[in-house]
Amino acid sequence: MTDSQSLYSLFEQYCLPVYRPRRIVLERGAGSRVFDTDGRDYVDFGAGIAVNALGHAHPALIEALVAQAGRLWHTSNVFVSEPPLRLVESLVGASRFAERAFLCNSGAEANEAAIKLARKRAAAQGRAPEHRVILTFRGSFHGRTLATVTATAQPKYHEGFEPLPPGFRYVDFNDLTAADEAMAAGDVCAVLVEPVQGEGGVMPADGAFLHGLRALCDQHGALLMFDEIQCGLGRTGHLFAWHGYGVTPDVVTLAKALGGGFPIGAMLVGAKAADVMQFGAHGTTFGGNPLAASVANAVLRELLSPALHANVQRQTQALRDGIASIDEELGLFADVRGRGLMIGAQLRQAHAGRAGDILDRCVEHGLLMLQAGPDVLRFVPALNIGDADIDEGLARLRAALGAYLG
Repeated sequence: MTDSQSLYSLFEQYCLPVYRPRRIVLERGAGSRVFDTDGRDYVDFGAGIAVNALGHAHPALIEALVAQAGRLWHTSNVFVSEPPLRLVESLVGASRFAERAFLCNSGAEANEAAIKLARKRAAAQGRAPEHRVILTFRGSFHGRTLATVTATAQPKYHEGFEPLPPGFRYVDFNDLTAADEAMAAGDVCAVLVEPVQGEGGVMPADGAFLHGLRALCDQHGALLMFDEIQCGLGRTGHLFAWHGYGVTPDVVTLAKALGGGFPIGAMLVGAKAADVMQFGAHGTTFGGNPLAASVANAVLRELLSPALHANVQRQTQALRDGIASIDEELGLFADVRGRGLMIGAQLRQAHAGRAGDILDRCVEHGLLMLQAGPDVLRFVPALNIGDADIDEGLARLRAALGAYLG
């Protein structure tokens, strides 16, 4: 068997160096545990950046994938097959607002589709190009395509990719007054917002802020579009994050958890824009292929389970209690925030910029974690994580933090 460092050297030699992964090579997973090629085990509190919502090697997902693999892999968008049709039917029904759906391959593609939808609707209304502005918020993250990286209101993601596409405007997150002023000219055709910002530090939106955005969009004839790529599909304790806020959007974008690890994305569209994109307006070769849709159907059946939602609530409390206990002893965190199993622990000023160092210690102690910027530890474990893995993960976190403090 090839050791992990020999395998890792292949990454260094052949892969475009746009990532800096930890120097381990993961080989297999089961539930909320993963194992590397050297035989070490890790508790997984990152779930592939909130993708593995049902953990690793979930039996229902394996069954769905294997069964479909023996039937039909791909049709293109010239034909249809049953799995994606069943998936859009289920997504539209579960959404409580949507009339139609578009399947794609990733979150960036889902947001790209939403941007195009908003602009297409504005054009159909007779709005000039300069009146097709999309409002987004500082700290957001919407993808890596040129349009979605421009929608991402963080300059560090823009550097070197100029000239950026025009037609985006940024204001501070949770600042309704600033949003009102930004929309006063009447040139905003859509507002794109994450109910909980992920990359921006695990920052939940205020309820009043989202309700206010809904009112502003109604006032100005703009679409309210929720990016739920990370925070949706059970992550906050509700199937959709907006269900917990009681604010109905016009568009919702999904990905990550939808395939449980198999690449798929979706855009759900309500009545105001359901008929905007007609034949030839948009497309994708691989989007919603039978393999991806079959797995997503299995994922969605699990995510609709009341027992799963109850587990999210229970483990959210257990995780928060564990973090609080560790902090009481070590005094590392200035704030712990988030919704459901999407939690951010903000480091105190004395440890600002050290989240990456802490993650290195976590790997050494058998725990996979994430950061959300240089100052925030991000917890997004599988939604079905069990008590034993929560307890063991917290014990390993305590040991890692102790090693970090020396």
